[in-house]
Amino acid sequence: MMLFFHVLMLSLLSSGSPKVVQNFESECDVFFANKKSPTGFPVKQYEKICQTLNNVVYYATLYDTVSKIPVFSAYKFEGLKDCTRLNKWYIEPQLDDNDNGSQDMKFENYVNIQGLGNRQALNSDYSMSEHDKGHLEPVFQANSQGCADATFTLTNAAPQNPSFNRGQWKKLEGQMAKHLSDHCLPKKYSVYIVTGVVPGTKNIKNRVIVPSHFWTAYCCLDQNNKCKISSGFIGENENNPPEEKTVKNLETQLANLYQLDDINMKSENNVKIQGLGDNQALDKYYENSGYDRDHLAPVYQANSQLC
Repeated sequence: MMLFFHVLMLSLLSSGSPKVVQNFESECDVFFANKKSPTGFPVKQYEKICQTLNNVVYYATLYDTVSKIPVFSAYKFEGLKDCTRLNKWYIEPQLDDNDNGSQDMKFENYVNIQGLGNRQALNSDYSMSEHDKGHLEPVFQANSQGCADATFTLTNAAPQNPSFNRGQWKKLEGQMAKHLSDHCLPKKYSVYIVTGVVPGTKNIKNRVIVPSHFWTAYCCLDQNNKCKISSGFIGENENNPPEEKTVKNLETQLANLYQLDDINMKSENNVKIQGLGDNQALDKYYENSGYDRDHLAPVYQANSQLC
């Protein structure tokens, strides 16, 4: 399936807590289909977060510390759990203080560090903003009460039109949950969801970017790790019904929105050809080799971001 994986890879969104990690695979790969997160070019402003509450990791988020909104959150759906909602929001101390010892998300009033908010949104950003804190992983699709609580972090939220958040997007979240409960879970399929946003041109309080679009997609893997059921949805950040698309069409639209010229590159995990590696090196050859993958054309001398 890997629908959006290709898109995110090419839109410079490296695969990317609250535990801030170097790579998802070493810490929270269980939230990605076939344990492979989107791969791409490393960009300093994106932080990979294994969303952790009370020392339990519940889902994964790639967070943009410049736009101060998430790029995507990835999680598993295990059925409707009738979870309740928190009435306050956590933040991620490690984003603003790399030396912070805690790997857990914390409520803002319990965090006392210099520069708080330099690399993430705060509750005050949303106050009087005329935007909701729109969940990427929603409470309604959380797989436990602890997970539902952990969705209430501002690293899992982006400014959302209130009518859209409480109307058509909420309706979609419910319809998706029912469809997956009826068609995937009874077959013992493992359900993986990635929900993301496209940065827009507006902002709140000159700090937090307002997304132009919200999107989501799912993949139901069978016992052989083959994607049997998949679909995607995307909607502008206003109260109109999101449009359902095939995964390929969603990929194409996201590529356009992210202003990509090409979506043909694939991560090694998504290339299925006989003889792969006969005439080129593969990632696995470098694993535990004691050697770095050393650039000949270095990033530092590249003539553009895509280069």
